[in-house]
Amino acid sequence: MGAQGCREDGRPETVLEGWFVLLLDLEAFAPRERVDAFHHAMTDSSVPNEIVHEECDAGMSARIEGWRVGALDLFDMRCSGLEVRRTARHVRQHRDRPVVSVSLQTQGIHRAEQAGTRSTLGPEDICVFHELAPRTYGWSGHGASQAVTVDMEHLGLPVDTVVRASGRLRASPVHDLLLGHLRSLFRDPGRLEADPGAGALANATTDLVRALLTSAAHDERDGRVREAMGSSLVPRIMAYARRHLTDPDLGPERIAAEHAVSKRQLYVVLGRAGIRLEQWLIGERLEAACRLLVSPHHAALPVSAVAARCGFSSPSHFTRRFRAAYGTTPSEWRRHRIRSIC
Repeated sequence: MGAQGCREDGRPETVLEGWFVLLLDLEAFAPRERVDAFHHAMTDSSVPNEIVHEECDAGMSARIEGWRVGALDLFDMRCSGLEVRRTARHVRQHRDRPVVSVSLQTQGIHRAEQAGTRSTLGPEDICVFHELAPRTYGWSGHGASQAVTVDMEHLGLPVDTVVRASGRLRASPVHDLLLGHLRSLFRDPGRLEADPGAGALANATTDLVRALLTSAAHDERDGRVREAMGSSLVPRIMAYARRHLTDPDLGPERIAAEHAVSKRQLYVVLGRAGIRLEQWLIGERLEAACRLLVSPHHAALPVSAVAARCGFSSPSHFTRRFRAAYGTTPSEWRRHRIRSIC
């Protein structure tokens, strides 16, 4: 792995680390240099902000990592207490292609204020900010967040829609679906970054964000809501299916009912997208099983338990499907992969 460096002008240097980019690690700086290093990193990688750091006995700490998945930028930030304020003056200095950030609060209780509305945010909340709107965001003590940024032009929503929606995201039926989808992006973003389907995944994520914001900002009878929900149907179906892969009863009937469409309409919609549902579900479950089989944390997990955890109805069904896909049994595949790793 690489390490955080420092350029001749004193600014932190971006260092490639495997699949991700380490944007900042304050452990590489002397305590007296950390405030300047943090501000330089935030200015380089984002937009002008006023940043106030919380005094803490352990000293200031921060680590920021980033990935590029298709047209999306993903960031993971762990930091001691701070408050980031973006004022109207900062907004006037925006870059050519402003973004909308969609974040998860992975550690600590976060505070946000936008358009005169104050809120506290926890791990079950999504937070949305438009770069062209003033806002305040931060936390006390050690906290962490994960954020995805979407190009404003790609999202295609006006600033007032995003701001109006940001205060009532839970009113949208898409909230929990997008929450689960965003969490899945950060399970292995490096793998997603290198995947041939990264572009399609980014587009599907943007469709889900657009559907969330449109449905939260407008009445459900509004034509814009119907249009957004319709255009996001396929990514919503895929996100729902991924969240429930471990359920043995997950199938076309249940998926169709959850999305208020008929089974025939479900097949038509997915067929237009080139997706064969049953085969796709089997493929996703087999990939999940492969990850469990070689995971050091699950080395003692029997193959039958792996099958159950990945949504297969029986160990024999799992073994049959696994052999058809990989030409070997799950047990043989596990032994071979573990030997090759060692």
